[in-house]
Amino acid sequence: MSKRKSEEPLESVTLQSSPLSKKVRIESPIDENKPHMRTQQVNGRRRQTNSPNGHDVSPFLEQSDGEMEQSAPQGSEDSEFEADGNAPIAPLRQNAPTEGYNDLYLDTINRTILDFDFEKLCSVSLSNINVYACLVCGKYYQGRGPKSHAYFHALEIGHHVFVNMETKKVYVLPEGYEVKNKSLEDIKYVVDPTFTEEDVKKLDREAKESTDLSNKRYRPGFVGMNNIKANDYLNVIIQTLAHVSPLRNFFLLHPFQQNSPQIPLRSSTLIRKLWNPRAFRSHVSPHELLQEITLRSSKRFTLTTQSDPVDFLSWFLNTLHLSLGGSKSTSKSSSSIIHRTFRGLLRMESQAITARSDTLGDRLRFEESSTISTTLTPYMILTLDLPPVPLFRDPIDPSRNIIPQVPLTNLLQKYSGLQATEKRAHRIRHRLLHPLPPYLMFHVKRFTANKFVNERNHTIVTFPGPRGLDMSPYVEPNPALHPPGEPIYYELRAHVILDTEATSGPRGASSGTGTSGTSAEDTNPADAAANKAVGGEGERLAWKVQVRDKGVAAAQRKGDEGAQKLNEWVEIQDLWVKGTEAETLFTREGYLMVWERVGPGRERGKGNSKGKGRV
Repeated sequence: MSKRKSEEPLESVTLQSSPLSKKVRIESPIDENKPHMRTQQVNGRRRQTNSPNGHDVSPFLEQSDGEMEQSAPQGSEDSEFEADGNAPIAPLRQNAPTEGYNDLYLDTINRTILDFDFEKLCSVSLSNINVYACLVCGKYYQGRGPKSHAYFHALEIGHHVFVNMETKKVYVLPEGYEVKNKSLEDIKYVVDPTFTEEDVKKLDREAKESTDLSNKRYRPGFVGMNNIKANDYLNVIIQTLAHVSPLRNFFLLHPFQQNSPQIPLRSSTLIRKLWNPRAFRSHVSPHELLQEITLRSSKRFTLTTQSDPVDFLSWFLNTLHLSLGGSKSTSKSSSSIIHRTFRGLLRMESQAITARSDTLGDRLRFEESSTISTTLTPYMILTLDLPPVPLFRDPIDPSRNIIPQVPLTNLLQKYSGLQATEKRAHRIRHRLLHPLPPYLMFHVKRFTANKFVNERNHTIVTFPGPRGLDMSPYVEPNPALHPPGEPIYYELRAHVILDTEATSGPRGASSGTGTSGTSAEDTNPADAAANKAVGGEGERLAWKVQVRDKGVAAAQRKGDEGAQKLNEWVEIQDLWVKGTEAETLFTREGYLMVWERVGPGRERGKGNSKGKGRV
């Protein structure tokens, strides 16, 4: 319809037909071979006939205009899809599966690739809110609504079974109904293992072996931990704390809420996975805990840089103590499970030393101050100072590599109150006080930093055996708390040792330790650093931990035949787990020792203890 001119009357254009829609650009030509409809007005009613033969088809189209408008689609987009005939049909959301199809898609679950040790983040949006795990490919996705990433994953890839990582409920997408099948209980248990009080009591009384999906036998609690890059320092500390009975029992039984601090929550999850008797794999990964530790420590401890295990242990215990509601006050000794297990008290006496010249002025005289200041200091880790390494080798046989040795009882004289140490123009004496904590941790100080290198002391610390360490000579008597003259026995529970691994440079490397042609003990630290700087071989510290299986020890005392084949002590380095003998514990370079206090009925000589001899 053309535009009406201003001088043209309106009545002259009212009878003209309306213009075509702007969407219609090209009219499809009429096929003369096909019949087409023609509308006629007969007695006030519309009548459609087929033009070639004139048949009346109006009885099939007798609908009023109102009925046709009601049956027409509401939206323009829907009408366009219907015109094409290819409109996408959304899957029907269901509250329950169709009758007779309760186990639909459950055969697509692949348990061999499921790994719930990594941080629960959506692989698309990196969000940690409402995360679901696909039980077919093992990836994490957010939500299960019609516009969620898990929903689109089900449509595009064809993976239909998902588990909620918080509620542990299993759903089928895109239908959206929950699956209640007992065959999925093993997956829910692996996601979040749970223990009862009866299960926890059996951990130290019975020797137990389990089997993973690959039919590999393992002992719950003595499984390897993945070393992602350089987090072996964290692995040995977590393994050590997982075998401290009060701390382990607390994390296995305490019902943490989802809004709890993440450090104790993720620590509890990792320890429960270490002791999982129904695991799919015989190893776990600390990735989820590592991510939180990196965040809370301001990248002081990461998975890419190796750190000192004792530095990490000190930070980790203090962070756990505060996260569990512990107090910063030194007067409250039992405000958390951390302090109740490791915290003790010692008295430190400090005496100033002054330097004065004599009457002639050519000599200095060091005089001790007459005043002695006394302070009470809490501790969780006791440091043991090694004697200096001899500067000269054996004059009889210079080629002989002598490793110095020192008994543990000599190092403990530091806390007897008789032996003094000098530090910053002060003479300091230490004395342990009653009551001693249930667990004592000894840090053997092996590294000394100077201006050039970080020197390492290779002295071997020997002890009578893993049982029978008497701490009574180093504690100040207090008849109100402990009878005088009664021994205080401790047993070795865990032993963190350090070793060296050769790191190859462009010249190639040998499979041994230390630099080319020499052993680790025969290498000067300055020479090793210089050799590494010019592209040669260097040394990398490798941390290992030796832990005692109390369940195997108890079963062996009862005469269990199956337990006789198992080692009481287990050595763990990352993913490698192997048995070791108690007689060889003190032949390695110990760095951290954890001793457990035992009652009077379990003194030295009671039970089948091994390794009572000295080196």
